[in-house]
Amino acid sequence: MGEKKTPLYNTHVERGAKMVEFAGFKMPVVYTSIVTEHNTVRNKVGLFDVSHMGELEITGARAAEFADYIVTNNVDRLEEGQICYTVACNENGKVLDDLLVYKFSDERVLLVVNASNTDKIYAHLLKEKWDDVDVANRTADVAQIAVQGPLSKELLLKIPFCSDVADGIETLKYYRFFAFHKDGKEVIVSRTGYTGELGFEIYLPAEFAVDLWNELLAGGAELGVEPIGLGARDTLRFEASLCLYGNELDEETSPLEAGLKWLVKLKKGDFLGRDALAREKEEGSKKTLTGFEIQGRQIARHHFKVKYEGRVVGEVTSGTFAPYLKKSLAMAYVESGLPADANGYAIEIRGKDIEAKRIALPFYKSRAAD
Repeated sequence: MGEKKTPLYNTHVERGAKMVEFAGFKMPVVYTSIVTEHNTVRNKVGLFDVSHMGELEITGARAAEFADYIVTNNVDRLEEGQICYTVACNENGKVLDDLLVYKFSDERVLLVVNASNTDKIYAHLLKEKWDDVDVANRTADVAQIAVQGPLSKELLLKIPFCSDVADGIETLKYYRFFAFHKDGKEVIVSRTGYTGELGFEIYLPAEFAVDLWNELLAGGAELGVEPIGLGARDTLRFEASLCLYGNELDEETSPLEAGLKWLVKLKKGDFLGRDALAREKEEGSKKTLTGFEIQGRQIARHHFKVKYEGRVVGEVTSGTFAPYLKKSLAMAYVESGLPADANGYAIEIRGKDIEAKRIALPFYKSRAAD
């Protein structure tokens, strides 16, 4: 099976984006430069094609209850129109994926999952499915455009596509969403994102995507809007210390180790992985996710070794020179129980131990909820 294309593929090519394969899709990695695109989102507003993300719909009398069993966070406590960030774990309490849960009602829930895990989580849902719920993979029919940055709300309020729902956008709170119909088809607008900035994500029928994209570019010209590639999407989430599946999260890692204990609601009803996570909470985690600042401009990459007083104690999960903060930073797992603020840490880069200062996460204080 060949690489898939999002509904916006041709618009990326026409604009000169560098296209790469990502999770089975041909995606734009960069248009101009990662640094320029990164700072556009920090200071103005950027557009992301995230149509590769997976949308899995659960319906039926106990849809929300089933979702609550699949994930660690408390879906039952969500109000209609509310979203939660959460993880789905296996029986060992390790992370199958991190995802968003959109609660329309007790009878309808939407899971938005990572592109690389869509098929895995869909199969997982079908395997665990209860008799009184249905699960559908809506990914192929749905496009997703993320509008991110301090001017994102101003941009949405300028375009005709959103003219009938301006009040909804104006008053939309963080991790809330609403749905409306355009030409008889459902469109979802949520106040969510993966950048650490004020932002919105729009889910819409694939056939509407190009028109909305072009409206956003035209309507935002005076605001300095630009399309943003996956390269800057990664540096933005990294600077905000947001986890990336395959780096900070995988099937060898628990949410407790990843600093996501706030997502694990052990006091709610039973859920997959609960017993293992309860044991880990009692006994303690073997590793912990932390931050490092590298002295100089050398970059610590994924899997580079972390040392403490000369002994290997962990490895880097993500690292780069942060474009907005202008520092060489890394996220890494290290053995639990090591000093959090001591000297003596180093990261092995190109065969040399480079001094690294252990620092708290996040690197960049998110403005998404402001």
